[in-house]
Amino acid sequence: MTDDLVGMDLARLEARRAVLYAELARVGDFRRGSLNAVRRRCGKANCACAREGHPGHGPQHNLTRWAGGKTVNVRVRPGPELDKVTREVAAWARFQGLVEQLAAVNEAICAVRPVAPAPADAAPGSSGEKGGSSAGPEPGSKPSSRRKSPPR
Repeated sequence: MTDDLVGMDLARLEARRAVLYAELARVGDFRRGSLNAVRRRCGKANCACAREGHPGHGPQHNLTRWAGGKTVNVRVRPGPELDKVTREVAAWARFQGLVEQLAAVNEAICAVRPVAPAPADAAPGSSGEKGGSSAGPEPGSKPSSRRKSPPR
């Protein structure tokens, strides 16, 4: 829980959560991953990039993300495509930040919300669920339907 949430009452925390939900709804399109620019040397001995101090060809922009247990790089062309992907990656970072804030506010709400009494008709042990001890079948019940191995 963050320090700015400590000491806030339940009503203020719930109002903060509502604001975060509204901001989350306005995030828009986003892409997971990060955008980076790389420069490369082509390897040709007579190319300008082979000279000392030359930064190399580029920059080449790549969208890098983790998918299916592998790192995936997608080349992004400069111009409108790069501008679009830059906005989408920034929106992903915004989305992640809002989710972190939302989690902190919800944790604070859970910490200050009073414990509600159990309903009167729910006596301990009468949850209506089947179960009980695993000491074996109840008396009078049919034996297990497991097949027994044939005699040797």
